[in-house]
This record gives sequence, structure tokens and C-alpha cells, in this order.
Amino acid sequence: MKRVIFAAVVGFCAVVTVPAFAKANCKAYPKAEWMKEAEAKSKIEAQGYTISKFKVDGNCYEIYGRNKAGKKVEIYYDAKTLEPVKSEIEK
Repeated sequence: MKRVIFAAVVGFCAVVTVPAFAKANCKAYPKAEWMKEAEAKSKIEAQGYTISKFKVDGNCYEIYGRNKAGKKVEIYYDAKTLEPVKSEIEK
């Protein structure tokens, strides 16, 4: 019985922790070629986004925040060019 409960809990946790938004595929550049994080944040904010979390995910910059309309966004950017690679906006 304990094994059944343990398996159910592990299975539930695996389902809950799977991200709803799959990882983006950004082109790999040497880190020396990446846009500086401060510059990237500044340019993203200049586009009207409010950043609540900024992080490096693989070869991408990733933000969580809000757009001009106040909707939640998750956006992956190319770390060199700052072109959006993948995005998700709250409906």
C-alpha cells in the first residue's frame, strides 16, 4: 500500500512540475557575444514590458512579466540579438 501511495505522489508531482510552456530553442553563441543583461532588460522595458523575473535559460534570455495591457507574459529572447524566439501571453 505504501508503494502505491508513493508512486501516486511521485506521479502527481511529475505532472504538476512539468512546465506548461516548453523550452525555447535559441541559437548558441559564445557568452562574450551575448547582449549584456542590463542592456537587454533596458531594451525589453523600453518596449513596454514590466519584468518580474529575468533569467538565462540555456542559450536564451527568458522573462516573466507583464505587457503594456497588463497581461502576464513569458518570453524567450535570443541572447545576442534580443529577437523574441518564443512567447506566451495570458488570455
